[in-house]
Amino acid sequence: MKGLHIVSWILLVIGGLNWLLVGVGIGDVVAKLGSTVATIVYVLVGLAALVELFTHKKNCSACKGSDASQPM
Repeated sequence: MKGLHIVSWILLVIGGLNWLLVGVGIGDVVAKLGSTVATIVYVLVGLAALVELFTHKKNCSACKGSDASQPM
């Protein structure tokens, strides 16, 4: 499970940096890899987001044992 978490985190960083480059006007670097490769990367980044969404609280040491009803 730790390996999946690490891969998911790396993919989310790649996706986040790509969106940063789009936002500052440099462009979509992933799209420049070719349409098939870009589609695969986009799908993997999306799946990584889902993995982190559903497993984050279990994997995150800062979130373990926290009560969502408590203010931060």
